[in-house]
Amino acid sequence: MLDFKRVLAAKPREHDVQKKVKLTTPWGEQLDSSAVLQEHPTPQFARASWQNLNGYWDYAITRAAGADDALPSSFDGKILVPFSPEAPLSGVEHIVQPDETLWYRRTVDVPKLNDGERLLLHFQAVDYRCTCFVDGQIVGSHTGGYLPFCFDITDALAENEDASNSRKAEVMLRVTDPSDTGTQLRGKQKLVPSDIWYTAQSGIWQTVWCEVVHAAHVVSLQIDADPKRKGIALHAELSAAGTLHVEAHDSEGVCAGMALAHAEEMGDTFVAEAFVQIENPHLWSPDDPYLYTLQLMFADDESPLTSADRVSSYTAFRTCEVHADEKGVPRFYLNGEQLLLKGVLDQGYWSDGLMTAPADEALVFDIQSARQLGFNMMRKHIKIESERWYYHCDRLGMLVWQDMVSGGGTYGKWYTSQLPTLFKDLWTRLSDEGPAHYAHFAAEDPVYRGEWRNACEGTIRTLRNHPCIVTWVLFNEAWGQFDARAMTDFARSLDATRPVDSTSGWYDQRAGDYFSVHNYFRELEVYPDPLREKTDDGDRPKRAFAISEFGGLTRYIPGHSSCEIAYGYDSYETSAAWFEALTTQLATMEVLEEQGLAAYVYTQLTDIEEETNGLLTYDRRINKVHEGLSVQ
Repeated sequence: MLDFKRVLAAKPREHDVQKKVKLTTPWGEQLDSSAVLQEHPTPQFARASWQNLNGYWDYAITRAAGADDALPSSFDGKILVPFSPEAPLSGVEHIVQPDETLWYRRTVDVPKLNDGERLLLHFQAVDYRCTCFVDGQIVGSHTGGYLPFCFDITDALAENEDASNSRKAEVMLRVTDPSDTGTQLRGKQKLVPSDIWYTAQSGIWQTVWCEVVHAAHVVSLQIDADPKRKGIALHAELSAAGTLHVEAHDSEGVCAGMALAHAEEMGDTFVAEAFVQIENPHLWSPDDPYLYTLQLMFADDESPLTSADRVSSYTAFRTCEVHADEKGVPRFYLNGEQLLLKGVLDQGYWSDGLMTAPADEALVFDIQSARQLGFNMMRKHIKIESERWYYHCDRLGMLVWQDMVSGGGTYGKWYTSQLPTLFKDLWTRLSDEGPAHYAHFAAEDPVYRGEWRNACEGTIRTLRNHPCIVTWVLFNEAWGQFDARAMTDFARSLDATRPVDSTSGWYDQRAGDYFSVHNYFRELEVYPDPLREKTDDGDRPKRAFAISEFGGLTRYIPGHSSCEIAYGYDSYETSAAWFEALTTQLATMEVLEEQGLAAYVYTQLTDIEEETNGLLTYDRRINKVHEGLSVQ
């Protein structure tokens, strides 16, 4: 039965753009600009010789004149990297427009390079299109707002030593961003934010860093710890021929196994395959997040091991799969044991840093808060988070459903929101294949579809080594959805070790491992899977049933919201009433497990701008659940 009261409460409203109230998180309040986010950005692939380049950079914003914009004649001031210029913590607070170019400049101390060594400049994320200059020379360009990239800048370094014989280099970055005027992947960003849409961001929004590598070095690493084979399989891409040494250590630092492999030439690169046997592997789980550390050493055949490239990493043994229980009901299994996935939606936004957490400790706070509230899973919603967030989930034992980032044309309210809200039967009847259906879901631009596919591959390759991730989520509420069956096969070709949620919300295409629905406006119940199989004792569902979004209960806390207008589905005037409604909905989930529910995701962990349906306030200063408990 459709709850029209909730439907009307959730209807987007026409109103003036809300002027945001400045809300500072505890970490933003104590931020030290000289030591902002100084932790190694990629703990799963770390070398000792690296330099963090966060901190104050010069910035300028000019009118865009095309791909060959002239360098700015002067700069406007200082910006605190890695916060986007729109974020309060950046010190700029300017929403970069599609017809503007954002410039960055910084002088970098160049480490001494020995013969054959190279200097790599890393950007963990820049939104959206950028070109990098070093000492006036273009070293590379990148397009895409959420994935890491790097440039080898060695050959561009000028011989410009100062009086102390130290070398300097000038790094400049030119950035443009069409925001929601384009079809590129952009998630919840919007130039005119309201309701479920948040402040658009541009430019650098994750850590910038550089590192020295040998000419012969490890380029990338794929790790598969397999409990059945009792070992760790490694696939390493290398820059040269040579020998790869691998050691695995247990949590006490004791060597648990080792292996070596010789690199073989494959096209333009070199590849080594190694297998480290582990006796009685210790399994990873939320209650026991056991990690094995890895030490890799690689040298070419002409160099001594003393000059080898050394990389540290880690992995964990665990399995995650969906299959039928003894009654034929599909369930989620971790390490062969049935587990109800109790999830919370995590958008990864902060009142002072926007998409950038104000501190590493802030990432930990969110994860620990979710665990303390009784959740064992977080759904990272249409955003690729800082790799340190996944690292903390790995070591703290938080399971993750990872969304792909949404994009495409303008979000079409009729097909992607209003029609599925009113007519539930259409959730399993509307195709997403072919030009006519692409247009329904804002996916008609072939450039967007190509970018989505490339980003899906990049996301899986970047994050697949993290044991915390137990499901890939491809499309959300039909926005930008296309060819979900084919894209499910594509995702599985990249990673066959995890389940796939093909279409979270509606317009199921009978693909993936879950029948995954969003239910904000109807009675919470388990729906029959449209993809079923005939058995001797009747029809059986072939996929696990997931309520991958529900709740959205609104509780506005004065003084802790960035907007005067509150958006949500049900609004509660008192903490006691809100808490009672919350506990009722969560208790219903436990009952539904007996009827076939395998996973649920409550909306959501924190308030964000106009949305005040979080369990925590946007500034992370109030836990609404604790407040509700205190008045019982």
